[in-house]
Order: sequence, then C-alpha cells, then structure tokens
Amino acid sequence: MLILLIMYYVHHLNPVALSLGPMSIRWYGLAYLVGILCSFYIIKLIKKDILTDQQLESMAQYSVMGIILGGRLGYCLFYNFSFYLHNPLEVFMVWHGGMSFHGGLLGVICANYIFAIKENLSLFNLTDLIAYGMPAGLFFGRIANFINGELVGRVCSEGFCVIFPNYDLQPRYPSQIYEAIGEGLILGVLLFILRKRIHQTGCISAVFLMYYGFIRLMLEQFREPDIQLGYLLFGLTMGQCLSFIMLFAGFYLLSIIFKSPKNSYGL
Repeated sequence: MLILLIMYYVHHLNPVALSLGPMSIRWYGLAYLVGILCSFYIIKLIKKDILTDQQLESMAQYSVMGIILGGRLGYCLFYNFSFYLHNPLEVFMVWHGGMSFHGGLLGVICANYIFAIKENLSLFNLTDLIAYGMPAGLFFGRIANFINGELVGRVCSEGFCVIFPNYDLQPRYPSQIYEAIGEGLILGVLLFILRKRIHQTGCISAVFLMYYGFIRLMLEQFREPDIQLGYLLFGLTMGQCLSFIMLFAGFYLLSIIFKSPKNSYGL
C-alpha cells in the first residue's frame, strides 16, 4: 500500500522587510526593484551594438512605465473590471495591491513600440533583449508573492504543502515557488542556451511568449483561482485564458518570422 508523505510548512513570513518609524519597506516593492535592476543588468551585458548606453537608459524608463501602467490597468480590466468600473478612483490606489503580468507585458510592448519609432529601431530587437531580462523579474516577483502569502496554491493532499494562516488553515501547494522556478529559473536558463543558437530577429520573443504561455497554463493548475472570478471558460482561470492567447501569439509570431524573408516583417 502506498503511503503518501505530507510535509507542512506554516507560513509566518513578514511582508515588511524594514520599518523606519511610520514608514515601512515591503518585500514586494524590493522584489520589483531588484527584479528590474537585474533584468536591465542582463540586458546591458548582451545588448552588443543594438543600443547605445543612453538608449538603454531611455528604454529602461519606457519599460518601467509600461510595467507599472500596463500591470495596473491590466489587473483592473482583466481581473476586477466591475469593481473598478464602480470605483474608478481605486485604479490609482496601487498600494491596495493588484498587478497583472499579462497587462505589464502589453504595457512593455506598447511602450517599446513608441520608443522604437522615436529612435528608429526594430521593435523585435528590443523585445528580444527584454525577453532575456524578464525571467529575473519574474523570479523575484514570485518569491515576493510567497513572502506576502498571496496568490496561494490550491488545497494540497500530498507532498510538500504550505499553510497560509492569513488565508485559511488548509494545506496548499506552494504555487508561487513553482512559478518562480518555472517562469524564472528554467526560462532564464532556456533563453541563455538559445542565445547562441538563434540569430533570427524576433525568435527569442516568440520563444518567450510560447514558453511562458505554456508553463503558466500548466502551473496555474496548482494555483487557487482569483476569488472574484473563479473558473471561466472550460474550467480555466483568467491567468490560463490570457496565457493561452499568449501561447497562440508566440506561434503566430514564429510563423510570420519563418515565412518572411529575413528582417522583412516591418518591425
């Protein structure tokens, strides 16, 4: 008879990293800062002759604005549209929480599209560079989710489980850690390996879209659906629906690249 071993960890991590009188520095804010800094350090190492140092700094500014605006608006539109429709001022209260990766990604793409036009650069060259840096930000972001005890996993009945007392007392999958490894570490290693093997502009962007879309579809099975949305079409969560679109977009982009003469697809 197979006996399933269940190990529990009770989550008591403090989301506040440092308190300075009435002010506090939270791990989530630090994770965003460290993730962005690591991402652009990686981009700086591999940018070669695509960007000057000044252009890289400008791209960083455009991208950060895209992450913040896109991430917030994406959350408001995709995850809680009815609430923000009736409480529009809450859109600006980012300290109440609520950011969407998919919205942030759209924001980064839009911001860099504007930057590419302004600097007469290839958008795909920029998105390829950004793709190399994004796994670092994803890794630190998911670790921060775990420290905060948010985006918890579904109820766990085997293996290593975590109890989040601020959520409930049921053992749950540490889905944030799964995503940190799958979306961050493994994706980073994959892109590092492909860097020397793929030379066609845009392919790294397509691989990023396909891999992230696929791994998020898989790992979201361990994550509790958003309470205000629950399960949507075919029992998928909102994150899975958006990731399916992302996966399709990656395949579509790759098909355009391979069907077109080199560097002739206009971006």
